[in-house]
Amino acid sequence: MQSLLRKALIGAPLTLLFASFGWAQTTAIEGDVKGEDGKPLQGAVIKIERKDIRGNYNTKTDKKGHYYYGGLGFGTYDITIEVNGKPMDAMRGVRTQGAPAEVNFDLQQAAARAAAAAASAGAGGAGAPPPEENRSLSPAQKAELEKQRKAQEEQMAKNKELNDAFNAGRDAENAKNWDVAVQQFDKASQLDPKQHVVWSHLADSYIGRAGSKTGADQQADLAKGVEYYQKAIEIKPEDPAYHNNYALALAKTKSLDKAKEELTKAAGLDAPNAGKYYYNFGAILVNAGQNDAAGDAFKKAIEVDPNYADAYYQLGIVLVGKATTTPDGKIVPPAGTEEAFQKYLALQPNGPNADGAKAMLASMGSSIQTNFDKPGSKNAKKK
Repeated sequence: MQSLLRKALIGAPLTLLFASFGWAQTTAIEGDVKGEDGKPLQGAVIKIERKDIRGNYNTKTDKKGHYYYGGLGFGTYDITIEVNGKPMDAMRGVRTQGAPAEVNFDLQQAAARAAAAAASAGAGGAGAPPPEENRSLSPAQKAELEKQRKAQEEQMAKNKELNDAFNAGRDAENAKNWDVAVQQFDKASQLDPKQHVVWSHLADSYIGRAGSKTGADQQADLAKGVEYYQKAIEIKPEDPAYHNNYALALAKTKSLDKAKEELTKAAGLDAPNAGKYYYNFGAILVNAGQNDAAGDAFKKAIEVDPNYADAYYQLGIVLVGKATTTPDGKIVPPAGTEEAFQKYLALQPNGPNADGAKAMLASMGSSIQTNFDKPGSKNAKKK
């Protein structure tokens, strides 16, 4: 038993649960384009215009006729394909949510539809009025139109540069190439400082890089991570993932009171997952050697999520650490220890900590449940 206690209490630090976001609340639009000859069309311009709020983006098809534009917020978009500056087809009212929206274009079919429409309308199209910009305009009107065109082109170029920098940062982040990730996300943040997701990924990258450093260099990266999480939260304070990850960064700087405050905010914003945030605070406290307070945090996680298996296991470990020894040398764990391990096994009989829970119960001389019904069932049988 004493050997098990030592292994349980002098083990590796508990893993903290980061909340992942990708582009938090963002997605992508992609698709394939076939030309009028039926073959994949390379170099076609895809214009993406957001309709529910202002936003214009563009990209081009690759040699396979495929296009992709990531980092788009959930919303409604119009997608237009242009070839040599001429609009060829469009899809209106595309809604994005979760998985990338797929919007394909077949210009052969588009041409057939246009021909059919022209045939049904007769020859009236020949007398259609010229575009507004080709009508007689005053010099001031022409100058204003040109100014608007240039502003639109600049915005499109900026959006593409922002998207390219963000995607390059994501690739580097996934490869744990932290220097490049920091560089690219920093570039994206300068291009558009109002993108909360850019700040959050820049923070992630600084925190990730801090893990490979020591001393003053590590502290400098941690400080940057904390600073940039704050920026993300300033822009989107209602996102629980930002508060969660901000708290974990604060914990690395030993700011435990502030970390608790942020995790409590996350729990309030995301009630269905509140147990995860209280569990994280328990893990932070365990790693800081504050086991009594950690036990309270795990109990809170269980209170808000009675089926949180890992919280039961960690509560059991904390309680084992408070075991006492009788005069005859018998180890006596406090009340609730056996119940915590049994509950873990009821919820996850084959979970990653199942062997550890069984070993703890065996060392306490407890019977181990082997036939489990649903968690909390009174019909669970004991061995």
